[in-house]
Amino acid sequence: MCVEHLSRNEAVDEIVLADSKTGPAQCLVSRLKNDKLSFVRVDAKDPKAVKKVLRGTDLLISSIPSELNMKVMEQALAVGTNYIDYSVTQEALDDFERVSKMCEDAGTTAVTGMGSDPGMSDVFARYAANKLDSVSEARVRDGDNGSAEGYDLFTLWSPLDMLEEVTIPAAVFKEGKITFLPPLHQKEIYDFPEPIGPLPVYNTTHEETYLMPKFIKGIKNADFKIAIDDNFVAIANMIRKLGMHSLKPIDVKGVKVRPLDVVVALTPSPVELIGKVKGSAGVVVEVVGMKGGKKAMMKVWTTLSHEKAYEMSGSNATGYLVGTGGAVGAEMIIEGEVKGPGLFAPEMLPAEKYVARLPAKKLEVKEQLEFL
Repeated sequence: MCVEHLSRNEAVDEIVLADSKTGPAQCLVSRLKNDKLSFVRVDAKDPKAVKKVLRGTDLLISSIPSELNMKVMEQALAVGTNYIDYSVTQEALDDFERVSKMCEDAGTTAVTGMGSDPGMSDVFARYAANKLDSVSEARVRDGDNGSAEGYDLFTLWSPLDMLEEVTIPAAVFKEGKITFLPPLHQKEIYDFPEPIGPLPVYNTTHEETYLMPKFIKGIKNADFKIAIDDNFVAIANMIRKLGMHSLKPIDVKGVKVRPLDVVVALTPSPVELIGKVKGSAGVVVEVVGMKGGKKAMMKVWTTLSHEKAYEMSGSNATGYLVGTGGAVGAEMIIEGEVKGPGLFAPEMLPAEKYVARLPAKKLEVKEQLEFL
C-alpha cells in the first residue's frame, strides 16, 4: 500500500521493490502498471546485496520482520540513504540517543515505527496531547473484528512479530516506570467506535508504551491493548506452554530450527488472506490530561473496512492502515517536513501536518473531547 501511494507522488521518480520472494512484488508491479516501479530479488540478511541495491537511492522503506531492521538500517547509513521502518528495533528502544547519533554521523534522516500502530497511533497521541493544556495518561487500542472463512488462526500483520508479541510478558508504563504483566494476562472488553464495536483486548508489549512517555511530556501512565479473540488466545497460550514461542534454535533430527519459525511457517501469510477477510479494523488513542482547569480526555481514531480496502487497493484494512502510515511518513521525509539528520520517533513529527495528509489517502480521522 505504501508503494501504491508513493507511486502517485510527483516527487518520486523511481521505486525499487526488493525482497527474497519477488512474487508479490511482481504482482504489484503488474497491477499498478507504473513505469516508476521495478523489482529485484534481495535477501535482507545479505549486507552486501542490501548495500548494492541501496546505492544511489534516497530512501529505504523497510517492511521486514523487526529483528532484521537494525542490520538493514546499518547498510542504509553506510551509503547515506534515508530510512523508515514499521517497527522499532530493540536497539532504538534501549538507547534511542545512540542510534540517533549514528544517523546524524551518517547525515541521514530515519523515522522508526512509522506504520499504523506504532506510527499513526503515536502521531495521534501527540496530536491529542497538543489539544490539551497538560497530559498524564495515554492509551492505544487496536481493534479488528475481521474474520476469514476456513481459517482458525491468522493475523494480518507479520506472523512472526504477532506471535512473539502475544507470547512474551506485556509492558505497561505505570507511575512513571515500565513494568511487565504475564502474557495475555488482563482481558478487557473495549467498546471500539462503529463499525467495529465491543471486542476483548489484552495488554501486549508494543512500541507506543515506550515511545509515548519518552516523547510526550507529562505522561505517567501508558499502555497498549489489542483485540484478540478467544480462539487466538487459547492457541497462543498453548504455543507458549509447549515452548513453541522460543526463538532459540533447537536440534530436530540434525537440523537447527527455531520453534517459532515452525509455527510461522504453518500460519497463513497476510498476502494469502487478501480479499478473504470481512469486517473492519481501526486504531483508537485516548490521552487524558487537563483542559481549561478541568480533567479531560481527547480521543482520536480512524477505522476502515477490509472490504473497502480491497476495493480501493487490493489490500485489507490492516495493510492499508500500515502502508498509509508509512507512506505519509515517507512523503514528509521526501518533502523536507522532517528536519534531520537523526532518528525520529513518530511523536517527533509535526502531528497536525501528518493528520492533515490522511484524508487525501481516504482515511477519515475523528476526534472527541470529553470532560471527565
